[in-house]
Amino acid sequence: MEESIEVSGARVHNLKNIDIRIPRNQLVVITGISGSGKSSLAFDTIYAEGQRRYMESFGAYARQFIGDMERPDVDKITGLSPVISIEQKTTNKNPRSTVGTVTEIYDFLRLLYARIGEAHSYNTGKKMTKFSEEEIVDNVFKKFKGKKISILAPLVRGRKGHYRELFEDIRKKGYLKVRVDGEVKDLVPKMQVDRYKIHDIEVVVDRLAVTEDMKARLGQSVQKALQMGKDLIFLLLNDDNKVLQYSKQLMCEDTGISYEEPSPNSFSFNSPYGACPTCKGLGVVYQISLDGIIPDASKSINEGGIVPLGEEREAYMFRQVQALAKKNRFSLDTAIKEMPRKALNLVLYGNEAGEDSLDVEYDENANMGQIYAADYEGIIPALKRWFSGGGQSESLREWVERFMELKTCDTCGGARLRKESLWFRVGEKNIAELSALNLNRLMEWFGGVEKKLSNKQNIIAKDILKEIRERLQFLSDVGLTYLTLDRPSRTLSGGESQRIRLATQIGSQLQGITYILDEPSIGLHQRDNHQLIQALKNLRDIGNSVLVVEHDKDIMLAADYLIDIGPKAGFHGGRVVAQGRPNALLKLDTLTAAYLNGHKKIEVPAERRKGNGKFLELKGAKGNNLKNVDAKFPLGKLIVVTGVSGSGKSTLINETLYPILSKHAYGSRVTPLEHKSIKGLENIDKVIEIDQSPIGRTPRSNPATYCGFFTDIRTLFASVPEAKIRGYNAGRFSFNVKSGRCDVCEGGGMRVIEMNFLPDVYVHCEKCNGRRYNRETLEIRYKGKSISDVLDMTVDEAVEFFQAVPYLFRKIKVLQEVGLGYITLGQSAVTLSGGEAQRVKLGTELGKKDTGKTFYILDEPTTGLHFEDIRHLLDVLNKLVDRGNSVLVIEHNLDVIKVADHLIDLGPEGGDGGGRILFEGTPEEMIKNKESHTAKFLKEELS
Repeated sequence: MEESIEVSGARVHNLKNIDIRIPRNQLVVITGISGSGKSSLAFDTIYAEGQRRYMESFGAYARQFIGDMERPDVDKITGLSPVISIEQKTTNKNPRSTVGTVTEIYDFLRLLYARIGEAHSYNTGKKMTKFSEEEIVDNVFKKFKGKKISILAPLVRGRKGHYRELFEDIRKKGYLKVRVDGEVKDLVPKMQVDRYKIHDIEVVVDRLAVTEDMKARLGQSVQKALQMGKDLIFLLLNDDNKVLQYSKQLMCEDTGISYEEPSPNSFSFNSPYGACPTCKGLGVVYQISLDGIIPDASKSINEGGIVPLGEEREAYMFRQVQALAKKNRFSLDTAIKEMPRKALNLVLYGNEAGEDSLDVEYDENANMGQIYAADYEGIIPALKRWFSGGGQSESLREWVERFMELKTCDTCGGARLRKESLWFRVGEKNIAELSALNLNRLMEWFGGVEKKLSNKQNIIAKDILKEIRERLQFLSDVGLTYLTLDRPSRTLSGGESQRIRLATQIGSQLQGITYILDEPSIGLHQRDNHQLIQALKNLRDIGNSVLVVEHDKDIMLAADYLIDIGPKAGFHGGRVVAQGRPNALLKLDTLTAAYLNGHKKIEVPAERRKGNGKFLELKGAKGNNLKNVDAKFPLGKLIVVTGVSGSGKSTLINETLYPILSKHAYGSRVTPLEHKSIKGLENIDKVIEIDQSPIGRTPRSNPATYCGFFTDIRTLFASVPEAKIRGYNAGRFSFNVKSGRCDVCEGGGMRVIEMNFLPDVYVHCEKCNGRRYNRETLEIRYKGKSISDVLDMTVDEAVEFFQAVPYLFRKIKVLQEVGLGYITLGQSAVTLSGGEAQRVKLGTELGKKDTGKTFYILDEPTTGLHFEDIRHLLDVLNKLVDRGNSVLVIEHNLDVIKVADHLIDLGPEGGDGGGRILFEGTPEEMIKNKESHTAKFLKEELS
């Protein structure tokens, strides 16, 4: 067995032909400055090669269907075991995906309920019963010994019809009596009932006295009756006319309703057998929002007060509304709030069925008015019809969606399941109630569940309970106890979804695997770091190699082996600067070591900013787990919102504050979560959220196009005398426009050669040799450089090159200031890391003229950033604040927390145990707070 993974001659992206030995079955951390080549080594070289080898194990025929992996640019890799990558990009946007389905715990819960769940009647709440044939016979003997009874088989239950053929059929089979609507009658030829009334019809299978010598006959009659009545029989006591029901299916003795035998599908909201029929298992439905239809009730209908109707015009629906107003004598010039309630309801909901039709005067050419008789449908029914209509265009549905909002489904109350499924109980709880408990409470519940079950149930459930408990324990080990099983996957952060996948992998107990993780500490508070480190060590201890790309100090120091890539980023990186045991690396003279051993650090500001004295004040926020909190956000300061994972930071900022500001500044339609009021909006005129999503999804987008200065570069090239003589305009220098780009690769610079069952090969276009433009365009030169040469420049080179062009220099200089001097202007957006994409966005915002009344929101901007990069980032944020703007950062990183002007700490725990504001004020005041977990770690940092 080889002791290490050996990589020879890796040249992917910016790697400089490196050779490296990585010890196997150890926890190895790869670190380095952002853009130095960590991900290129871990994911694009080692993981890509592992994936390629797996694909190669398929036959050539299969490979042409599944596509093939590109061979990474590396000479050889030896000692590599099968690889599993746990990245952050794998969050599922499907609304049907929940924490329970991703972790498979919900699948085990479904099995548990299908096998040991006890059915209760949704009418009476009583436990439902079912009997076998023997049990029915024994029960009848026990209850009615010595009495005379009739055994009935139900054939018709609550249906209309004359049933002549049915009676004739029964008579021919030799039966003599039937019970029709509670009355026993003799069967006679040509018998029938009133076809327009609802009937219950049972056939009398046998009449006998319950005695020992009749036991065999009773058994045969019960069997025959169950056969005819489809597993249901009635027992009629001849003396007092009392009727009892017995069923082989689950049924309610009092009301007679029955449930089908449960299967795991009956508890799945993704299956038609279990999903609520109204919301189709989503828990939410689109409903028309009156506020969306009438945002301003002070306007009249003619002024466009009803938005879908628009202002007065020659439209058929408007003509109908005018005819409605004429007939019902109300004016369309009255403000909507002053209209009679009945008149407004008529316009919105239409005239009731059976009312007279309207005489509508309408002609498309408007030359001669024609009178049409028409029924007026109403605006809301029309919107509903357009939204749910199958044949409607997508654009019409999207337009109608603007007037709708998502509401909890009334039928299932958001539980997603049909009524019957929610009346199956285990230990007094249904499956939706268990899914709504946070994992801490769920673990407690499963801890004592055996006491609530019968012996038989315990035997059946033993293995299922073991699986559920193990999975819950693994989720607890990675610090996710505040989540609930019904939480939709799309609301999870990148770090949370990555830790869920990590827990699932620990649960699968695989051995001999190389796991590659991308910053698992994201979104994790320092308090929970030790749990994560322990989880990674557990993964190592069962016999796996764990490679982690990480910047977190605790994880680096806890690693068995540390690899530092650098020394700088981009072109200046891609080398192994240091490798070895963490304590040995601390003594070396590298950038990472300097921050780890304390020689370099981010300084605490000498004094905190006082701000501009204005505030945003949010009151009564109750979304998700927030406990009716009031928060004050001082403007003109760097505000940091912190707290343990799941304490409510994202709920307060991303889902409550940001939608409110966005609505105020841009009229956005995103609905904020529940809150009472907000004050101080007049002090804000712009809100900008800067996240780590890619700046473009296609290889054609790049920093120059995203930041907008590529337009200026093209204009500059079009103003060159040679270009003017040839009549070239700025469009000529775009690689997305036909006239100037290379016509072979269409401005892509690369050509894809499809190789069927081998990976596609990318080659430089033979005509332009990867330069994207045609010969004529490349002949235009500015200071000796063509447009293609400019795109290949790094930001550092471009700053020097465009020094004499102030409007361009300023925009490119900003990218250098945010620490992106190493990227090229034309670098494909898909090759930028999350941290780089975020800094490109920051640079773009810095390059704009701000108003000084802008509110910036950043969610964990230190993701993917080295200590040195965080220093650059803080410089940029401080510049924004110094210009009078307000910057709010959600963060766990202590380097950011300690430089804040104002801290807001939520907690004390995650989930139900959080949602309170523990502290608001400066870091110096915060460390005195006894309740806050952040304060303990901040105290060490400040001291």
